[in-house]
Amino acid sequence: MTERGDLLASITSTIKDYRAGDIPEPTPDHVDRWVRQFDGEVQVPMLRELDFVFKRTYVSKSRVQQLFRAFVDHFTCDFWRAAHILNIQQNGTSQSEIRKLVGDILIEKCGLDIDRHGVAGEDFVYFDDAIFTGNRVIQDLSDWINKSALKGIKIRIMVIAIHNYAEYQIDVANKDFNGLKKQNQIEVKIWRIKNFENRRTYRDRSDVLWPVPGVYDSDGFSPRMPERHNSRIFSCESGRQLLEREFLNAGVRIQGFATTPDRQLKPLGFSPFEPGFGSLFVTYRNCPNNCPLALWYGDPSSYPESHPLGKWYPLFPRKGYSS
Repeated sequence: MTERGDLLASITSTIKDYRAGDIPEPTPDHVDRWVRQFDGEVQVPMLRELDFVFKRTYVSKSRVQQLFRAFVDHFTCDFWRAAHILNIQQNGTSQSEIRKLVGDILIEKCGLDIDRHGVAGEDFVYFDDAIFTGNRVIQDLSDWINKSALKGIKIRIMVIAIHNYAEYQIDVANKDFNGLKKQNQIEVKIWRIKNFENRRTYRDRSDVLWPVPGVYDSDGFSPRMPERHNSRIFSCESGRQLLEREFLNAGVRIQGFATTPDRQLKPLGFSPFEPGFGSLFVTYRNCPNNCPLALWYGDPSSYPESHPLGKWYPLFPRKGYSS
């Protein structure tokens, strides 16, 4: 088999359970169709780098189950019997799906029904698979705290991964939560398996796509300096820059498809900042919109080529909030 064939097969093996049961299982032909939207000379180098990256950033269902089992095993059954496991997410289904997964683990470990517990406990647990900007968890908790008016409680946020700027944002929000924290003595702690660096101060060693000088020019954008390569998820600096450049160019092209684009629809993923969030973290459940548009945008199986969604073939067809 050629290197291209080997890479297509390897990537397919890594992402094989993506949205299993919702959409057809990924095949080498599916990955090949997607990568052929890029110029011929960059296709194999892109596959080479993505094969390396996805082995570090794609999380299968079995791995998700393993990681949340580790959270459950860290505490006693008495803790889980008293704890309230929140179901307060206002957008999306990730929390309810992770909550169900944890519920199955609690039944097996402790014989506990996740919906029949927490009668007298002060501990509250907010589950999710990952946190990107932090805005959603801050809004969820702020609204819930306002409505519940509880005092002297502990909230544990438990996720597989968090991006460091989001952790900073949540820490800032913790100091107040709309003025209620001081009054109600609310303690918030974050438990995570992985951290991804994405703070501007540490952009040179970031774990997201962050273009170097000359690739993207915009007022207010601070490029990443490429002198040192010490990211944990990219194979090398040249491979990283290849993805940054190609995903950026493809994202600009995709932006041009929309007649009335969302102001936060950036080439490297939804974000208020240019040129986009740039995350490469994907789970079997879904591809976050904070990932580059080239990974998830489009639905040519449902729309004609004349429609904006029919002009790009996604590697990870995304399930939106309305789904």
